[in-house]
Amino acid sequence: MQPPSWGAPPWTLPLPGSFAPASRPGWGPCQAMASPPVPAHLLPPPRLCQLARDWLLEDAPTFDPAGAALGDRPVTAQIMAKSPGVLAGGPFVDAIFAQLGCAVQWAEPEGAWLTPVAGVAWVRGGARAVLAGERAALNCLGRVSGVATAAARACRRAREAGWAGVGVAGTRKTTPGFRLAEKYGLVVGGADPHRLDLGGLVMIKDNHVDAAGGVAQAVQAVRRVSSFSQKLEVECRSLQEALEAAEAGADIVMLDNFAPEELHAAAAALKATRPGLTVEASGGLTEETLPRYLGPCVDVVSLGALTQAAPALDFSLRLCPPALTPPGQG
Repeated sequence: MQPPSWGAPPWTLPLPGSFAPASRPGWGPCQAMASPPVPAHLLPPPRLCQLARDWLLEDAPTFDPAGAALGDRPVTAQIMAKSPGVLAGGPFVDAIFAQLGCAVQWAEPEGAWLTPVAGVAWVRGGARAVLAGERAALNCLGRVSGVATAAARACRRAREAGWAGVGVAGTRKTTPGFRLAEKYGLVVGGADPHRLDLGGLVMIKDNHVDAAGGVAQAVQAVRRVSSFSQKLEVECRSLQEALEAAEAGADIVMLDNFAPEELHAAAAALKATRPGLTVEASGGLTEETLPRYLGPCVDVVSLGALTQAAPALDFSLRLCPPALTPPGQG
């Protein structure tokens, strides 16, 4: 694959699935806003920059002798996918290399299915800068793509089963310091990210219930300190707890670690009591066992395995020979 011609930096170009309104005659601002949402637009630029700085500082907190020996001569490198899966994590890679004054141009769009060996991106910059960002970028790309791949497979299982629920979701079981990236991977793979942090959704877990002295007490206490704008979910270990949570006014009831037969019976009982209640199934679900937990009274299925057990995709970065370096960049 030949390197692309280098134009504007990639972060100024329309992302996959978007379009430039000015290039479409007759399209006004309101019509332009109707374009399909791009997952990358969910990410706050200041947070991307902060994460990129943190990851680079972790890898090079002091001297970089090998990089110093190379200097700043311009080079071009190619990022290659060496294992199959869904490509995800481009905005994080862009942010990492932007911190180092490098430019990235993508040969494959975010969310594309990769068949190895495939060239997915080109990186241009000073030699020591490109190689300083290599490991952080590849680690991030591999991890996020792995999560997106696991999410895509789980969502496909749910579709193939004919399930009409709200969706397949992740959990808060994420890698410390890497949550935003892994949650983003879930979105690219088609799954729901679930709550992003403790304040996004009020969730009363089993330890909260035990500490408060019961489900009703926990719900009442939490309602006094939470906003009207926040939904409340209660993690329940039995049908009795689930019915108590529904009666206490929970918006979502999670049936945690229920066997499939018990799960569907409990979900049906909850819907009979409160038809508008959202029922979530969670606890030990995997891609293989997922179909057994799908049913007409189950609205959401959440899998910690999508982030906790997803294998990373394998990517590599190789400097291009001078013959493949874009004209004027050698």
